[in-house]
Amino acid sequence: MSTEHSKLLIIGSGPAGYTAAIYAARAMIEPTLVSGIQPGGQLTITTDVENYPGFADPVMGPWLMEQMQKQAENVGTKIVYDTITKADLSQRPFRLEADSGTVFTADTLVIATGAQARWLGLPSEQDLMGAGVSACATCDGFFYRNKEVVVIGGGNTAVEEALYLANLASKVTLVHRRDSLRAEKILQDRLFQNPKIDVVWDSQVDEILGGGTPKAVTGVRLKNTRTDELSELSTDGVFVAIGHAPSVELFKDQLTLKPNGYLETAPDSTKTSIPGVFAAGDVTDDIYRQAVTAAGMGCMAALEAEKFLAEHEATSTKQAAE
Repeated sequence: MSTEHSKLLIIGSGPAGYTAAIYAARAMIEPTLVSGIQPGGQLTITTDVENYPGFADPVMGPWLMEQMQKQAENVGTKIVYDTITKADLSQRPFRLEADSGTVFTADTLVIATGAQARWLGLPSEQDLMGAGVSACATCDGFFYRNKEVVVIGGGNTAVEEALYLANLASKVTLVHRRDSLRAEKILQDRLFQNPKIDVVWDSQVDEILGGGTPKAVTGVRLKNTRTDELSELSTDGVFVAIGHAPSVELFKDQLTLKPNGYLETAPDSTKTSIPGVFAAGDVTDDIYRQAVTAAGMGCMAALEAEKFLAEHEATSTKQAAE
């Protein structure tokens, strides 16, 4: 079993992880980044990215992540293609075990493990992902200007997505499996007052319809949860808005979580409940969940880790001198 030590270990390879790596490497911290089970994060399942600053034309999500990875490597990040399976944050250096058997120890840690959108689990959903099926209205709503879309869900996320899409689409249909919404009252009021939004109650998506070359969504088959009756609704896009699950399994018994399960950080900071451990991106951000905000938090985490290391080394030097 090999052991590797670094002053800063970064877990996760989305925009937050790579940006933290870029800043830390340029500060001569020599960070190690462990890529995780999905190198590149959620952007690798995103086709056209139109809202990341710096590109006049849309870019492919996988290409953008590849560029971030190369940039991180070029400035001195060591990237390891492995998955952390165990973490012990009870003492410093922190000790983490990987799937390969390698043990990583680190003076500071940046957790950038992200969050996964919750999906319906339909084969047609996977088949049409990026071809009319999305889990992010802010990311993909632009492509549905003056088109008809369906939003699935009944919580705050679903209602917020529907309201956002109503500014772009010609018609929005919210499909909910119950007869009332779970969203906050103020959001519900806005939804019901919007003339472009219809609600289909007591219904769940039985199948997402589509095909062709190139592949495209053409509609949804709905099943009434009370009567089992099937119906079809034509649409150009389907937005699944049944929530996100932050990847916190490794840390939930060691770090303080928000009530909704995301990692808690100090206000205006990426500091977690353990000194020297920082969280950036979708693992802690339950509000914005954008690539650009994740990158910004990655920058913050690296700067805070650099400051923590400098202060700790100064203390150690002082103690040694005494």
